[in-house]
Amino acid sequence: MKDLSKRVVTGVIGVIVLIGSILWSQYSFGIFFLIITMAGLWEFYNLIENKHVKPQKYLGTALGGLVFVANFIFAQRVACGEKTPLTLLLVVVPLAFLFFLFELFKKHPNPFTNISFSLSGIIYIAFPFGILNYVVMYPGLMASEYYHPEMLISYFLILWASDTGAYFAGNFFGKTKLFERISPNKTWEGFAGGIALSVIISIVVSRFIDHIDVIDWMVIGFMISVFGTLGDLVESYFKRGLGIKDSGNILPGHGGILDRFDSLLLSVPFVFVYFRLFIYD
Repeated sequence: MKDLSKRVVTGVIGVIVLIGSILWSQYSFGIFFLIITMAGLWEFYNLIENKHVKPQKYLGTALGGLVFVANFIFAQRVACGEKTPLTLLLVVVPLAFLFFLFELFKKHPNPFTNISFSLSGIIYIAFPFGILNYVVMYPGLMASEYYHPEMLISYFLILWASDTGAYFAGNFFGKTKLFERISPNKTWEGFAGGIALSVIISIVVSRFIDHIDVIDWMVIGFMISVFGTLGDLVESYFKRGLGIKDSGNILPGHGGILDRFDSLLLSVPFVFVYFRLFIYD
């Protein structure tokens, strides 16, 4: 009972802080997700660090934060109609080669293993969080209307609907295992329930954000649910390989940063591509 109370309190506070930071301003959004990005990277590097693997966690965490900040600045300027050179974004790329240079001074027997895991954190965590900037910032009807918090909040509502639908459909109807080797509790019935509730919520959202067609919202809801579930499976596979239950304990009753944002990390890149190709082209 105590653990349940702790989980509920942490969840409520987490949702309030998350939604509040998104609604307050683009800067509170940026600060919040910059912290989440760097905390997630630090958590990732600490999980994989052992006597055989020594990722460059200080450099990786700092570089991941820079990736987020560069995308924040670039997305904001583009959304405001400024002609911003791509070099602002690409300046981060050469810095990734610092992983190779720094490894020269570590005298570790597995340098490329260290480099690979260091870069993996950037790809798996920093880039998806960086992409969030383009979901929440895009040109509006007026130059000053470039920050759209309702888009990101809708994204999270659909994501949470997927988890809720999967949980109840799995509990009541679940029989056929979805991926038993990785997650014994997930079922195809739960997977279908998650997709169904996500699509329903996306239709509801379309009534309030009507500059995006309802069909596009339904596709987005479907993609968030499918790729969000796959993101959950990827992180479960990752934890199973490490022999751990939670990625961390920073959130009492909820585990770590990666436990809470695993569905977001894999779904955001795919949804962003759909945005760019079919909505904001």
